[in-house]
Amino acid sequence: MSSYSTTTVEELKARLDAGEKIHLIDVREAEEVAQGIIPGAIHMPLGQVPQQLEEIPRDEEVIFICRSGYRSDQACQYLSSLGYTGVTNLIGGMLAWANQP
Repeated sequence: MSSYSTTTVEELKARLDAGEKIHLIDVREAEEVAQGIIPGAIHMPLGQVPQQLEEIPRDEEVIFICRSGYRSDQACQYLSSLGYTGVTNLIGGMLAWANQP
């Protein structure tokens, strides 16, 4: 049972289009991010997350993004195990983001 939230690309796009300010962290590698990133997202490769915990809000919503949703899910599991309460996984990741109408 997961102790974090999930969101869809449709929900995220609607919130961003409405002007909502959301913490977004993209955990893909640099060469993947070079192909495109959701505007406003911070790049923090998954392997660097443990060293950059102080940069991740503990009690605010933070949506994690990767290529397909697997690595962002790992980030969410790790951070929720450390007591972070607002972690959210973007289902389908950038593959789903690129395929939305």
